[in-house]
Amino acid sequence: MRNRHPADRHADPKTSRTRGSLARSPAERLEPTRPPARVNRKIRLEEERRPRPVLAFMNGLLTVALVGMLLLGALAYYFDGQMDAPGPLERNKVIVIPKLEGSLEIAARLEREGVISDRRMFTAGYRWLQLLARLEGDKTLQLKAGDYEVRPHASVRELIDLICDGKTVTYKITVPEGLTSQQIVDRLLADANLNGEISATPAEGSLMPETFVIQRGAQREAVLESMAAESKKLMERLWAQRKKDLPVKTWDEAVTLASIVEKETGRNDERDRVAAVFINRLRQNMRLQSDPTILYGLYGGKVAWGRPIQRNEITQKTPHNTYQIDGLPPTPICNPGRRAIEAVLQPRQTRELYFVADGSGGHAFAETLKDHNANVQKWRLVEKDLKAKAAPEPAAEEPTPKLRPAVKQRAAARAKAEAKPEAATDKAPAGNATAADPAATDPKRR
Repeated sequence: MRNRHPADRHADPKTSRTRGSLARSPAERLEPTRPPARVNRKIRLEEERRPRPVLAFMNGLLTVALVGMLLLGALAYYFDGQMDAPGPLERNKVIVIPKLEGSLEIAARLEREGVISDRRMFTAGYRWLQLLARLEGDKTLQLKAGDYEVRPHASVRELIDLICDGKTVTYKITVPEGLTSQQIVDRLLADANLNGEISATPAEGSLMPETFVIQRGAQREAVLESMAAESKKLMERLWAQRKKDLPVKTWDEAVTLASIVEKETGRNDERDRVAAVFINRLRQNMRLQSDPTILYGLYGGKVAWGRPIQRNEITQKTPHNTYQIDGLPPTPICNPGRRAIEAVLQPRQTRELYFVADGSGGHAFAETLKDHNANVQKWRLVEKDLKAKAAPEPAAEEPTPKLRPAVKQRAAARAKAEAKPEAATDKAPAGNATAADPAATDPKRR
Protein backbone atom coordinates (compact mmCIF):
# COMPACT_ATOMS: atom_id res chain seq x y z
CA MET A 1 0.00 0.00 0.00
CA ARG A 2 2.86 2.36 0.69
CA ASN A 3 4.24 1.92 -2.77
CA ARG A 4 0.91 2.74 -4.37
CA HIS A 5 0.76 5.90 -6.44
CA PRO A 6 -2.06 8.39 -5.96
CA ALA A 7 -4.97 7.68 -8.24
CA ASP A 8 -4.90 9.77 -11.29
CA ARG A 9 -7.91 12.06 -11.79
CA HIS A 10 -8.34 10.62 -15.26
CA ALA A 11 -8.52 6.98 -14.25
CA ASP A 12 -10.01 4.56 -16.68
CA PRO A 13 -13.12 3.06 -15.05
CA LYS A 14 -12.89 -0.12 -17.17
CA THR A 15 -9.34 -1.06 -16.16
CA SER A 16 -9.54 0.56 -12.69
CA ARG A 17 -6.11 2.08 -13.14
CA THR A 18 -4.67 5.42 -13.76
CA ARG A 19 -3.84 6.59 -17.20
CA GLY A 20 -0.15 6.92 -17.86
CA SER A 21 0.88 4.19 -15.36
CA LEU A 22 0.73 0.39 -15.30
CA ALA A 23 0.03 -1.89 -12.40
CA ARG A 24 3.10 -3.38 -10.87
CA SER A 25 1.54 -6.67 -9.81
CA PRO A 26 -1.62 -8.74 -10.11
CA ALA A 27 -2.50 -7.86 -6.54
CA GLU A 28 -2.38 -4.22 -7.34
CA ARG A 29 -4.76 -4.78 -10.18
CA LEU A 30 -7.28 -6.40 -7.88
CA GLU A 31 -7.27 -3.50 -5.44
CA PRO A 32 -9.73 -0.62 -5.99
CA THR A 33 -8.43 2.76 -7.06
CA ARG A 34 -8.22 5.64 -4.67
CA PRO A 35 -11.55 7.54 -4.25
CA PRO A 36 -11.81 10.97 -5.99
CA ALA A 37 -10.97 14.05 -4.05
CA ARG A 38 -13.85 15.72 -2.21
CA VAL A 39 -15.37 18.73 -4.03
CA ASN A 40 -15.36 22.00 -2.18
CA ARG A 41 -18.97 23.25 -2.38
CA LYS A 42 -18.08 26.69 -1.15
CA ILE A 43 -15.76 27.24 -4.08
CA ARG A 44 -18.43 25.98 -6.51
CA LEU A 45 -21.02 28.37 -5.10
CA GLU A 46 -18.65 31.28 -5.37
CA GLU A 47 -17.97 30.38 -9.00
CA GLU A 48 -21.71 30.22 -9.75
CA ARG A 49 -22.32 33.57 -8.04
CA ARG A 50 -19.60 35.27 -10.00
CA PRO A 51 -21.31 38.06 -12.17
CA ARG A 52 -21.69 37.37 -15.90
CA PRO A 53 -22.45 40.69 -17.77
CA VAL A 54 -23.63 39.23 -21.07
CA LEU A 55 -26.05 36.84 -19.44
CA ALA A 56 -27.38 39.57 -17.17
CA PHE A 57 -27.91 41.89 -20.12
CA MET A 58 -29.76 39.27 -22.12
CA ASN A 59 -31.92 38.43 -19.13
CA GLY A 60 -32.87 42.06 -18.60
CA LEU A 61 -33.53 42.55 -22.30
CA LEU A 62 -35.89 39.59 -22.42
CA THR A 63 -37.70 40.85 -19.36
CA VAL A 64 -38.19 44.30 -20.86
CA ALA A 65 -39.33 42.76 -24.16
CA LEU A 66 -41.86 40.57 -22.39
CA VAL A 67 -43.28 43.48 -20.42
CA GLY A 68 -43.36 45.61 -23.57
CA MET A 69 -45.21 42.92 -25.47
CA LEU A 70 -47.78 42.62 -22.72
CA LEU A 71 -48.29 46.39 -22.68
CA LEU A 72 -48.44 46.55 -26.46
CA GLY A 73 -50.98 43.72 -26.56
CA ALA A 74 -53.15 45.46 -23.99
CA LEU A 75 -52.89 48.76 -25.89
CA ALA A 76 -53.69 47.04 -29.20
CA TYR A 77 -56.71 45.34 -27.63
CA TYR A 78 -57.99 48.68 -26.31
CA PHE A 79 -57.23 50.48 -29.59
CA ASP A 80 -58.95 47.79 -31.63
CA GLY A 81 -62.02 48.08 -29.44
CA GLN A 82 -62.09 51.84 -29.94
CA MET A 83 -61.77 51.41 -33.71
CA ASP A 84 -64.89 49.25 -33.75
CA ALA A 85 -66.85 51.24 -31.17
CA PRO A 86 -70.17 52.72 -32.41
CA GLY A 87 -69.96 56.35 -33.48
CA PRO A 88 -72.11 59.26 -32.28
CA LEU A 89 -74.10 59.71 -35.52
CA GLU A 90 -77.83 59.19 -34.92
CA ARG A 91 -79.15 59.02 -38.52
CA ASN A 92 -77.94 58.66 -42.09
CA LYS A 93 -75.93 61.62 -43.27
CA VAL A 94 -74.13 62.54 -46.49
CA ILE A 95 -70.64 63.90 -45.89
CA VAL A 96 -68.85 65.80 -48.65
CA ILE A 97 -65.07 65.37 -48.69
CA PRO A 98 -63.54 68.08 -50.93
CA LYS A 99 -60.53 67.43 -53.09
CA LEU A 100 -56.99 68.09 -51.81
CA GLU A 101 -57.96 67.67 -48.14
CA GLY A 102 -55.49 65.71 -46.01
CA SER A 103 -56.22 63.22 -43.28
CA LEU A 104 -56.09 65.85 -40.54
CA GLU A 105 -58.56 68.13 -42.33
CA ILE A 106 -60.86 65.18 -43.06
CA ALA A 107 -60.74 64.09 -39.41
CA ALA A 108 -61.59 67.61 -38.25
CA ARG A 109 -64.48 67.78 -40.76
CA LEU A 110 -65.91 64.46 -39.55
CA GLU A 111 -65.71 65.65 -35.97
CA ARG A 112 -67.52 68.91 -36.83
CA GLU A 113 -70.22 66.97 -38.66
CA GLY A 114 -70.80 64.79 -35.60
CA VAL A 115 -69.70 61.59 -37.33
CA ILE A 116 -66.81 60.86 -34.93
CA SER A 117 -66.22 61.94 -31.36
CA ASP A 118 -62.41 62.31 -31.47
CA ARG A 119 -60.39 63.34 -34.51
CA ARG A 120 -57.21 61.91 -33.01
CA MET A 121 -58.68 58.42 -32.92
CA PHE A 122 -59.59 58.69 -36.61
CA THR A 123 -56.10 59.89 -37.56
CA ALA A 124 -54.37 57.22 -35.47
CA GLY A 125 -56.64 54.52 -36.88
CA TYR A 126 -55.94 55.65 -40.42
CA ARG A 127 -52.16 55.58 -39.85
CA TRP A 128 -52.40 52.18 -38.20
CA LEU A 129 -54.36 50.66 -41.08
CA GLN A 130 -51.92 52.22 -43.54
CA LEU A 131 -49.04 50.51 -41.71
CA LEU A 132 -50.81 47.15 -41.72
CA ALA A 133 -51.53 47.49 -45.44
CA ARG A 134 -47.87 48.14 -46.18
CA LEU A 135 -46.75 45.19 -44.07
CA GLU A 136 -49.16 42.92 -45.89
CA GLY A 137 -47.97 44.18 -49.27
CA ASP A 138 -51.33 45.64 -50.22
CA LYS A 139 -51.86 48.90 -51.99
CA THR A 140 -51.38 51.95 -49.81
CA LEU A 141 -54.63 53.21 -48.30
CA GLN A 142 -55.63 56.68 -49.42
CA LEU A 143 -58.56 58.84 -48.33
CA LYS A 144 -60.53 59.94 -51.41
CA ALA A 145 -62.72 62.94 -52.10
CA GLY A 146 -66.43 62.57 -52.83
CA ASP A 147 -69.89 62.36 -51.30
CA TYR A 148 -70.28 59.58 -48.74
CA GLU A 149 -73.45 58.38 -47.08
CA VAL A 150 -72.59 57.43 -43.51
CA ARG A 151 -74.91 55.05 -41.71
CA PRO A 152 -75.95 55.66 -38.08
CA HIS A 153 -73.34 54.84 -35.42
CA ALA A 154 -70.66 54.03 -37.98
CA SER A 155 -67.33 53.09 -36.35
CA VAL A 156 -63.96 54.63 -37.18
CA ARG A 157 -62.89 51.50 -39.03
CA GLU A 158 -66.04 51.57 -41.17
CA LEU A 159 -65.49 55.25 -41.99
CA ILE A 160 -61.89 54.65 -43.04
CA ASP A 161 -62.89 51.69 -45.22
CA LEU A 162 -65.73 53.71 -46.76
CA ILE A 163 -63.60 56.73 -47.66
CA CYS A 164 -60.54 54.75 -48.76
CA ASP A 165 -62.62 52.47 -51.01
CA GLY A 166 -64.22 55.51 -52.65
CA LYS A 167 -67.77 54.21 -52.12
CA THR A 168 -69.32 57.56 -52.90
CA VAL A 169 -73.00 58.35 -53.20
CA THR A 170 -74.25 57.85 -56.74
CA TYR A 171 -76.90 59.90 -58.48
CA LYS A 172 -79.21 58.94 -61.30
CA ILE A 173 -79.70 61.27 -64.20
CA THR A 174 -82.50 60.34 -66.58
CA VAL A 175 -82.63 61.63 -70.13
CA PRO A 176 -86.05 60.71 -71.58
CA GLU A 177 -86.62 59.73 -75.17
CA GLY A 178 -87.76 62.35 -77.65
CA LEU A 179 -85.73 65.34 -76.46
CA THR A 180 -83.68 67.36 -78.89
CA SER A 181 -79.95 67.64 -78.39
CA GLN A 182 -80.35 71.24 -77.26
CA GLN A 183 -82.96 70.21 -74.69
CA ILE A 184 -80.61 67.52 -73.39
CA VAL A 185 -77.80 70.06 -73.07
CA ASP A 186 -80.11 72.44 -71.19
CA ARG A 187 -81.12 69.61 -68.83
CA LEU A 188 -77.50 68.74 -68.07
CA LEU A 189 -76.56 72.37 -67.50
CA ALA A 190 -79.40 72.70 -64.99
CA ASP A 191 -78.30 69.64 -63.00
CA ALA A 192 -76.47 70.82 -59.87
CA ASN A 193 -74.77 67.44 -59.38
CA LEU A 194 -72.71 67.92 -62.57
CA ASN A 195 -69.70 70.11 -63.26
CA GLY A 196 -68.09 71.67 -66.29
CA GLU A 197 -69.33 73.38 -69.39
CA ILE A 198 -70.51 71.99 -72.70
CA SER A 199 -68.51 73.27 -75.64
CA ALA A 200 -70.97 72.43 -78.42
CA THR A 201 -74.42 70.93 -78.90
CA PRO A 202 -74.14 67.38 -80.31
CA ALA A 203 -75.70 66.52 -83.63
CA GLU A 204 -79.41 65.75 -83.55
CA GLY A 205 -80.09 62.04 -83.09
CA SER A 206 -76.51 61.18 -82.03
CA LEU A 207 -77.35 60.70 -78.31
CA MET A 208 -78.95 57.65 -76.74
CA PRO A 209 -81.50 58.57 -74.04
CA GLU A 210 -80.85 56.49 -70.94
CA THR A 211 -80.71 56.59 -67.15
CA PHE A 212 -77.09 57.08 -66.12
CA VAL A 213 -75.60 56.46 -62.67
CA ILE A 214 -73.03 59.14 -61.94
CA GLN A 215 -71.03 60.49 -59.05
CA ARG A 216 -71.48 64.00 -57.85
CA GLY A 217 -69.19 66.33 -59.70
CA ALA A 218 -69.09 64.33 -62.93
CA GLN A 219 -68.30 66.36 -66.03
CA ARG A 220 -71.21 67.22 -68.32
CA GLU A 221 -69.10 66.57 -71.38
CA ALA A 222 -68.42 63.07 -70.05
CA VAL A 223 -72.15 62.37 -69.78
CA LEU A 224 -72.67 63.45 -73.40
CA GLU A 225 -69.77 61.25 -74.48
CA SER A 226 -71.35 58.28 -72.68
CA MET A 227 -74.66 58.91 -74.46
CA ALA A 228 -72.90 59.08 -77.83
CA ALA A 229 -70.98 55.87 -77.07
CA GLU A 230 -74.21 54.06 -76.17
CA SER A 231 -75.75 55.20 -79.45
CA LYS A 232 -72.78 53.80 -81.38
CA LYS A 233 -73.00 50.46 -79.56
CA LEU A 234 -76.70 50.25 -80.37
CA MET A 235 -76.01 51.00 -84.03
CA GLU A 236 -73.45 48.20 -84.26
CA ARG A 237 -75.87 45.73 -82.71
CA LEU A 238 -79.18 46.65 -84.37
CA TRP A 239 -78.11 47.64 -87.86
CA ALA A 240 -76.88 44.13 -88.60
CA GLN A 241 -80.26 42.69 -87.53
CA ARG A 242 -82.43 44.96 -89.71
CA LYS A 243 -84.80 43.74 -92.38
CA LYS A 244 -83.07 43.87 -95.73
CA ASP A 245 -85.94 45.31 -97.83
CA LEU A 246 -86.33 48.59 -95.93
CA PRO A 247 -86.47 51.91 -97.82
CA VAL A 248 -83.97 53.38 -95.31
CA LYS A 249 -80.46 52.62 -96.54
CA THR A 250 -78.23 54.08 -93.84
CA TRP A 251 -78.15 54.28 -90.06
CA ASP A 252 -78.70 58.05 -90.20
CA GLU A 253 -81.89 57.56 -92.21
CA ALA A 254 -83.09 54.95 -89.74
CA VAL A 255 -82.51 57.32 -86.81
CA THR A 256 -84.30 60.13 -88.66
CA LEU A 257 -87.38 57.99 -89.23
CA ALA A 258 -87.18 56.66 -85.65
CA SER A 259 -87.20 60.23 -84.34
CA ILE A 260 -90.52 60.82 -86.15
CA VAL A 261 -91.95 57.57 -84.76
CA GLU A 262 -90.76 58.62 -81.28
CA LYS A 263 -92.75 61.86 -81.41
CA GLU A 264 -95.87 60.31 -82.98
CA THR A 265 -96.58 57.74 -80.27
CA GLY A 266 -95.50 57.04 -76.74
CA ARG A 267 -96.87 53.50 -76.62
CA ASN A 268 -94.39 50.68 -77.03
CA ASP A 269 -97.05 48.34 -78.44
CA GLU A 270 -97.73 50.77 -81.30
CA ARG A 271 -94.24 51.80 -82.34
CA ASP A 272 -93.68 49.03 -84.89
CA ARG A 273 -97.15 49.67 -86.35
CA VAL A 274 -96.59 53.42 -86.68
CA ALA A 275 -93.19 52.70 -88.20
CA ALA A 276 -94.89 50.39 -90.71
CA VAL A 277 -97.21 53.22 -91.83
CA PHE A 278 -94.25 55.47 -92.62
CA ILE A 279 -92.33 52.62 -94.25
CA ASN A 280 -95.32 51.88 -96.49
CA ARG A 281 -95.64 55.57 -97.40
CA LEU A 282 -91.95 55.78 -98.33
CA ARG A 283 -92.31 52.73 -100.55
CA GLN A 284 -95.27 54.34 -102.37
CA ASN A 285 -93.56 57.74 -102.62
CA MET A 286 -96.21 59.34 -100.39
CA ARG A 287 -95.35 62.28 -98.18
CA LEU A 288 -95.04 61.40 -94.51
CA GLN A 289 -97.17 64.38 -93.33
CA SER A 290 -96.01 64.18 -89.71
CA ASP A 291 -97.07 67.05 -87.45
CA PRO A 292 -93.94 67.01 -85.23
CA THR A 293 -91.78 67.73 -88.27
CA ILE A 294 -93.67 71.01 -88.72
CA LEU A 295 -92.76 72.16 -85.22
CA TYR A 296 -89.11 71.15 -85.49
CA GLY A 297 -88.79 72.85 -88.85
CA LEU A 298 -90.03 76.12 -87.33
CA TYR A 299 -88.27 76.13 -83.96
CA GLY A 300 -85.38 73.65 -84.21
CA GLY A 301 -83.84 72.32 -81.02
CA LYS A 302 -85.82 74.70 -78.80
CA VAL A 303 -89.19 73.41 -80.02
CA ALA A 304 -92.05 73.12 -77.52
CA TRP A 305 -93.50 69.70 -78.24
CA GLY A 306 -97.23 69.10 -77.92
CA ARG A 307 -98.54 72.57 -78.62
CA PRO A 308 -101.33 72.99 -81.22
CA ILE A 309 -100.27 73.53 -84.81
CA GLN A 310 -101.70 76.58 -86.56
CA ARG A 311 -103.10 76.52 -90.09
CA ASN A 312 -100.49 78.88 -91.49
CA GLU A 313 -97.66 76.76 -90.03
CA ILE A 314 -98.60 73.73 -92.13
CA THR A 315 -98.01 75.61 -95.36
CA GLN A 316 -94.66 77.08 -94.32
CA LYS A 317 -91.89 75.44 -96.28
CA THR A 318 -88.99 74.31 -94.12
CA PRO A 319 -86.43 71.54 -94.76
CA HIS A 320 -88.12 69.38 -92.10
CA ASN A 321 -91.83 69.97 -92.87
CA THR A 322 -92.93 66.61 -94.27
CA TYR A 323 -96.18 68.18 -95.48
CA GLN A 324 -94.06 70.18 -97.93
CA ILE A 325 -91.12 67.87 -98.73
CA ASP A 326 -90.85 64.39 -100.16
CA GLY A 327 -89.20 61.59 -98.26
CA LEU A 328 -87.30 61.99 -95.00
CA PRO A 329 -86.13 65.27 -93.42
CA PRO A 330 -82.41 66.03 -93.71
CA THR A 331 -81.80 65.33 -90.00
CA PRO A 332 -83.61 63.70 -87.09
CA ILE A 333 -86.06 65.88 -85.19
CA CYS A 334 -85.10 64.49 -81.76
CA ASN A 335 -83.03 61.77 -80.10
CA PRO A 336 -85.12 58.60 -80.32
CA GLY A 337 -84.97 55.75 -77.85
CA ARG A 338 -84.00 52.16 -78.43
CA ARG A 339 -87.59 50.92 -78.93
CA ALA A 340 -88.31 53.47 -81.66
CA ILE A 341 -85.16 52.50 -83.55
CA GLU A 342 -85.98 48.81 -83.21
CA ALA A 343 -89.48 49.50 -84.56
CA VAL A 344 -88.06 51.15 -87.66
CA LEU A 345 -85.56 48.36 -88.33
CA GLN A 346 -88.14 45.63 -87.60
CA PRO A 347 -91.53 47.16 -88.58
CA ARG A 348 -94.77 45.23 -88.46
CA GLN A 349 -95.94 43.61 -91.67
CA THR A 350 -99.02 45.67 -92.64
CA ARG A 351 -100.44 47.62 -95.59
CA GLU A 352 -101.70 50.49 -93.45
CA LEU A 353 -101.13 54.04 -94.68
CA TYR A 354 -103.06 56.15 -92.15
CA PHE A 355 -103.57 56.52 -88.41
CA VAL A 356 -105.42 58.95 -86.17
CA ALA A 357 -105.84 59.31 -82.42
CA ASP A 358 -108.65 57.22 -80.95
CA GLY A 359 -109.10 59.08 -77.66
CA SER A 360 -107.71 56.29 -75.46
CA GLY A 361 -104.06 57.19 -75.77
CA GLY A 362 -103.59 55.06 -78.86
CA HIS A 363 -104.36 55.32 -82.54
CA ALA A 364 -106.84 53.91 -85.07
CA PHE A 365 -105.10 52.59 -88.20
CA ALA A 366 -106.48 52.25 -91.71
CA GLU A 367 -105.36 50.98 -95.11
CA THR A 368 -107.66 53.21 -97.18
CA LEU A 369 -108.54 56.89 -97.09
CA LYS A 370 -112.25 56.02 -96.72
CA ASP A 371 -111.62 54.04 -93.53
CA HIS A 372 -109.29 56.72 -92.29
CA ASN A 373 -111.95 59.44 -92.74
CA ALA A 374 -114.39 57.32 -90.75
CA ASN A 375 -111.80 57.06 -87.95
CA VAL A 376 -111.33 60.82 -88.10
CA GLN A 377 -115.08 61.38 -87.60
CA LYS A 378 -115.01 59.13 -84.57
CA TRP A 379 -112.09 61.11 -83.20
CA ARG A 380 -113.98 64.38 -83.75
CA LEU A 381 -116.82 63.12 -81.55
CA VAL A 382 -114.39 62.04 -78.86
CA GLU A 383 -112.58 65.37 -79.09
CA LYS A 384 -115.85 67.24 -78.72
CA ASP A 385 -116.75 65.30 -75.58
CA LEU A 386 -113.31 65.89 -74.12
CA LYS A 387 -113.59 69.65 -74.70
CA ALA A 388 -117.05 69.70 -73.12
CA LYS A 389 -115.78 67.92 -70.02
CA ALA A 390 -112.75 70.19 -69.77
CA ALA A 391 -114.79 73.43 -70.09
CA PRO A 392 -115.26 75.16 -66.71
CA GLU A 393 -118.80 75.31 -65.37
CA PRO A 394 -120.32 78.82 -65.02
CA ALA A 395 -120.15 80.11 -61.47
CA ALA A 396 -123.51 80.33 -59.70
CA GLU A 397 -124.58 83.87 -58.79
CA GLU A 398 -124.73 84.60 -55.09
CA PRO A 399 -128.18 85.62 -53.89
CA THR A 400 -128.53 89.29 -52.97
CA PRO A 401 -129.35 89.65 -49.27
CA LYS A 402 -132.73 91.07 -48.55
CA LEU A 403 -132.74 94.39 -46.64
CA ARG A 404 -135.47 95.91 -44.60
CA PRO A 405 -136.99 99.20 -45.98
CA ALA A 406 -135.32 101.37 -43.35
CA VAL A 407 -131.94 99.82 -44.05
CA LYS A 408 -132.44 100.32 -47.80
CA GLN A 409 -133.17 104.01 -47.33
CA ARG A 410 -130.08 104.61 -45.18
CA ALA A 411 -127.88 102.71 -47.60
CA ALA A 412 -129.20 104.68 -50.58
CA ALA A 413 -128.66 107.99 -48.83
CA ARG A 414 -125.10 107.06 -47.85
CA ALA A 415 -124.28 105.98 -51.40
CA LYS A 416 -125.67 109.22 -52.85
CA ALA A 417 -123.67 111.35 -50.43
CA GLU A 418 -120.40 109.55 -51.09
CA ALA A 419 -120.80 109.32 -54.89
CA LYS A 420 -118.37 111.47 -56.96
CA PRO A 421 -118.56 112.10 -60.69
CA GLU A 422 -115.80 110.40 -62.65
CA ALA A 423 -114.83 110.90 -66.25
CA ALA A 424 -115.48 107.90 -68.46
CA THR A 425 -112.35 106.61 -70.20
CA ASP A 426 -112.22 104.04 -72.96
CA LYS A 427 -108.74 102.48 -73.27
CA ALA A 428 -107.88 100.89 -76.55
CA PRO A 429 -106.22 97.45 -76.40
CA ALA A 430 -102.47 97.48 -76.58
CA GLY A 431 -101.94 96.07 -80.03
CA ASN A 432 -104.21 94.11 -82.30
CA ALA A 433 -104.31 90.86 -80.37
CA THR A 434 -106.29 88.20 -82.17
CA ALA A 435 -107.07 84.63 -81.27
CA ALA A 436 -104.88 82.01 -82.83
CA ASP A 437 -106.35 80.23 -85.77
CA PRO A 438 -106.07 76.49 -85.06
CA ALA A 439 -105.32 74.16 -87.92
CA ALA A 440 -108.31 72.65 -89.60
CA THR A 441 -106.50 69.47 -90.50
CA ASP A 442 -107.31 66.13 -88.97
CA PRO A 443 -105.18 65.07 -85.99
CA LYS A 444 -102.30 62.91 -87.16
CA ARG A 445 -103.59 63.32 -90.72
CA ARG A 446 -101.88 61.15 -93.31
